[in-house]
Amino acid sequence: MAKTVVANAYGGPEVLEVVDRDIPPPESGQVVVQMRAIGVNPVDYKLYNGSFGHDPARLPVRPGVEGAGVVIAVGDDVDAVRVGDEVIAYAGEGAYAEQVVLPAEDVLPKPDALSWESAAGLLVAGGTAIDALTVTGVGEGDVVVIQGAAGGVGELAVQLAVARGAVVVGVAWERHHDFLRTLGALPVLPGEGLPERIGAIAPDGVDAVIDTVGSDEAVDASLALGAPRDRIVTIVAFGRAEQDGFLSIGGGNENSARIRREARPLLVDMAGDGGLDVAVGTRFALVDAAEAHRALRKPHARGKFVLLP
Repeated sequence: MAKTVVANAYGGPEVLEVVDRDIPPPESGQVVVQMRAIGVNPVDYKLYNGSFGHDPARLPVRPGVEGAGVVIAVGDDVDAVRVGDEVIAYAGEGAYAEQVVLPAEDVLPKPDALSWESAAGLLVAGGTAIDALTVTGVGEGDVVVIQGAAGGVGELAVQLAVARGAVVVGVAWERHHDFLRTLGALPVLPGEGLPERIGAIAPDGVDAVIDTVGSDEAVDASLALGAPRDRIVTIVAFGRAEQDGFLSIGGGNENSARIRREARPLLVDMAGDGGLDVAVGTRFALVDAAEAHRALRKPHARGKFVLLP
């Protein structure tokens, strides 16, 4: 038996329950991972709050996409993973649990230098950041503006863009500016007058924009910067992207899924070598998942939320 977080109805965090669940032995090609840390992401609460519809047939919802832990069992036809391996897991769903069964192909070796908490928060935000940089073609010498540069996806996008040789303008509140400078970004304040402030530090113009905020104010400013619309992308404002003719990623997009899947080994290698830092914020016990979701939807300190089983 293993504690698992489920939602037996659609609604707010109050519908989350912690249940004891039998963990089946792994089938061929599967492994069982004893979770040591679990990443918390907005998609986790969107699974049960109605953002993706209210289909009773999909209940109970088992939130949780990513985490890290130790392999405690392997099924037949599994050669690359052994019992005792420390791994980073992309579970897809059901990661809010003490133990998770998943395909062996969805675990990667955890570098020794990477903490459990940082490993648990790497793949979703990092994959989204690489997806955004890929579809906008950010590369050497480009000037890229990142809206929400101090957020979970934003700070990884900053680091990855700098590694690609881009000049990064990071939009964030002043309390984050010193941090963004350490990552190699040029920080600017959001709000009224943003295009003018960016123009002052990037007088030759902007090549690409990545929006991780999604507000109308952020989108309007992004469009006003003059980058080609096929080099402006949002990870949140899907309606505005469709309306105004720029890019969006995620939301079941097959190309996004492929890019993110292929990015996982690179993210793990960069994080393990110290070239990519995953800042960890607030830690919650697994049984306090509902509290974590309430906190995630409010203004909070920088860094990934993680659950500890």
